[in-house]
Amino acid sequence: MGQPTEHPHGSGNIVATLRERIANQELPSGIRLREEALSREFGVSRGRIREAFGALEARGLIERIPNRGAVVARLEAGQVEHLFHVREMLEGLCARLATERGKVAIWRKWRKDFGAPMDADLAQERMDLYLARVEGLQGAIIEEAGNPILRDILDGLQDKTRVLMRRMVIVPGRALQGLKEHRLLLEAMARGDAARAESLKRRNIRSARDAFLQYADFLL
Repeated sequence: MGQPTEHPHGSGNIVATLRERIANQELPSGIRLREEALSREFGVSRGRIREAFGALEARGLIERIPNRGAVVARLEAGQVEHLFHVREMLEGLCARLATERGKVAIWRKWRKDFGAPMDADLAQERMDLYLARVEGLQGAIIEEAGNPILRDILDGLQDKTRVLMRRMVIVPGRALQGLKEHRLLLEAMARGDAARAESLKRRNIRSARDAFLQYADFLL
């Protein structure tokens, strides 16, 4: 039997696809990733799959365990708390820089998006849309901050952050509280108040951390 035809985008495309599946919990913690099945799916050699596994392992998304193979990594409570501490510092700084450097019109648009559309998402329990808007805002803040080093560091945290957000959204009242916090943040950003934007973003992360700690046994 011949070798599979190599996928035109190579292992980079495979990494991106698997990152998305892990973030969306299509591939939940602890599930085994099978080289042979993925090789067939993507139309690449098993060597390419192993290359992709190496990249995913470097991002802390999978573990390669002797005699078992690659499995999606589990989030540990201590690790998550460390993640919140780092995010509070970096995302607070990002909000400050984005307020100072971004155009006011950008934050006014996002303020509108976080109005009635988000109320409708919550009322109709469209949590995927709710999360997409939150992630979109975060991406805009990182982009407008204009700091490539900060962007790269936050990109390295993005996967675990997305996994965590999809678990946190089921905590009673957390989505509504997060929406209120983001509305206050956007008000400050639309006014050009960079110091308050940083303070509010840090408060938002601390609030999420407190909710996580309260429900950690259920979420992990």
